[in-house]
Amino acid sequence: MKILIFHGYLLRGTGSNIYNASLASALAGLGHEVHLLCQDKEAENLDWVNAVGTWPDSAGPDSIGELSVEELRAPQGKGSVTVYRPPIGKLLPVYVEDPYEGFEARAFPRLTDEEIDFYIGTNVAAAQAVDRRVGGVEAALANHLIMGPVILARSGIRPYAVKNHGSDLEYTIKPNPRFIPWATEGVESAAAVLVGSHHTAASMWEALPGLGLEEKTGFGPPGVDTEAFAPLAPGEHEARIAELREQIENAPPSDDFGRDEDEAVASLAEFEAAEGPRVIFVGKLIVSKGVDLIVAAWPLIHQANPGARLLLVGFGAYEMGLRALVTAATDGDIDSARDIARVGWALEGGEEKPLEYLTAFFNDLPEGYAEAGIAAAGSISFAGRLEHSEVARVVPASDSMIVPSTFPEAFGMVAAEAAASGVLPVCAEHSGLAEVTATLAEEVPAVKPMIGLPLGPGAVAELGGKVNRWLALEEPERRLIGKNIAESADRNWSWQGVARDVISASAGEVRRVDQA
Repeated sequence: MKILIFHGYLLRGTGSNIYNASLASALAGLGHEVHLLCQDKEAENLDWVNAVGTWPDSAGPDSIGELSVEELRAPQGKGSVTVYRPPIGKLLPVYVEDPYEGFEARAFPRLTDEEIDFYIGTNVAAAQAVDRRVGGVEAALANHLIMGPVILARSGIRPYAVKNHGSDLEYTIKPNPRFIPWATEGVESAAAVLVGSHHTAASMWEALPGLGLEEKTGFGPPGVDTEAFAPLAPGEHEARIAELREQIENAPPSDDFGRDEDEAVASLAEFEAAEGPRVIFVGKLIVSKGVDLIVAAWPLIHQANPGARLLLVGFGAYEMGLRALVTAATDGDIDSARDIARVGWALEGGEEKPLEYLTAFFNDLPEGYAEAGIAAAGSISFAGRLEHSEVARVVPASDSMIVPSTFPEAFGMVAAEAAASGVLPVCAEHSGLAEVTATLAEEVPAVKPMIGLPLGPGAVAELGGKVNRWLALEEPERRLIGKNIAESADRNWSWQGVARDVISASAGEVRRVDQA
C-alpha cells in the first residue's frame, strides 16, 4: 500500500518526531511504500530512509519548482521510505519555541496570516506533487490538528486520518481561538482522528464542538520499540552507559545535532560511576514538564539513597532556571530557591508567575532538608539533547524514571518506554500519563503505591517518597516487577500495532473512545 504521512518537523528529538520516524519504519517493515513529508535536513543519515525528495527554494506556492528524488539505499524488504522536504524557507511554525538548526522557529500565534498562508500553500503543492509522482496514495496521515490536516484537506488527498499529539491543542488552539477555523477545516474532511488517551479526546471535543468528532475519534497512542527499550541483565548497566559515552566521545565533531558533546560525555560518565541508584528524566526542559519538582525532591531521594545520581536528558527554555535551582538546592540556599519558585515562569521567558507546588514545598520544608541538599551536591547532571536511539541505551540502564508533568500530556510515551525497559516510571497522575500508569497498575498491582503522583501542594515530598519506596525494594523484587511491567508494555504498546491502527484509521475504522 502507498501511504503518505505529513509531519512538518524533524525525525528525531521530541515525541511527535519519534512517533513519525518509528511509524514510517514500522509501516515499511510491514511491506508498505511510505512517503513522508517533513523538514529533517539530515534525513539522508537515517539508515531506514531509502530516498529523499527535494524542491528548489520556493518563491511561493505557485512556483514550487520540480520535485527531484535521490535514491540513497535499497530497501531491506518489500517496504520502503522516501522522505520529502517541502521548500518552506527558513521560517518553521512551532507550538513551543525551541532552537531548530537552520530555521527560525516561531510559535504559531506570532505568525501573520500571510506567513501561515505561505506555509500551508507550499506544503499543499508539495503533497500534491508527491501524490502525482507515486500515481496516487492509498492512505494518508496528517500529524497535529494544525496545520497538517488542512494541508491534506486542500491537497485533495483522500482518505486521510489525523493524529492529535496534544501540544498543538493545548499550546496553540485552545489559548488562541484564531486557529480553530484551520483545525476545523482539516478534521472535517478526515476519515478519523487518533488520540493517545481519553483525556486528549475530551479536550479536543471541548475545543472543537459541533463537528461530530466523537463519532470518528479512536485510540492511537504512540508505540514503543520493545527491542531497543528492553530490560538489562544484572551487571549490564554500567557497560551500557559506557558504550553510549564512548560512542558520543569518539563521534566526529558536528554542529548538526545542536548539543554540547563534552557535557553529554561528562554527564554519562558521572551516571555510569554512580555508587547508588540511577534516576532519569527525559523530556523538554520547560516549566510544564515539572522538572523543578524533581530537582526539589532530589535531596530527599539522595538522602535515602547515598551515592544515587540524577540524569536530566533534554533541552528547553527553562534550562538556566533549572540549573539555578540545582545550585540553590545543593548549596542549601533556601532563600534563593524560594526566589526561583516565586519568579517561576519568568525564567522561561514568560511573565513572572510563581510555581505553586515548588513554593508550597519551600515554605514548609522537612527538617534537615538544607543539609540533605548540601550532601547531594554534584549528584545531578545535565546531558542535554540525546538522539532517541541514545535514549534507548541509557533508560534501561536506570533504576527509575520520573515524569512529573504539570501540564496535560496526550500520552506518556517516555513512561511506556521506561516500563518496556523494566524501569518504574513515577508519573504525574493526570491526562495521558494517568492512562499509561493505570494500565501498568492494573496488570502489575505491585506498582500501584509507587507509580502515580497526585499534583498539589505536597507533590515534591510525595514524589520523593514514591521514588524512595521503589528504590528501597530488594533488588530481586525490583527485577521481577520490572520484568512484569516490561511484558505489560510489550502487550499494550508496539509499533506494529500502531502502524496497523493508522492504516485502519485512514479508512475510518477506529477503536472508538468512550464518551463517558
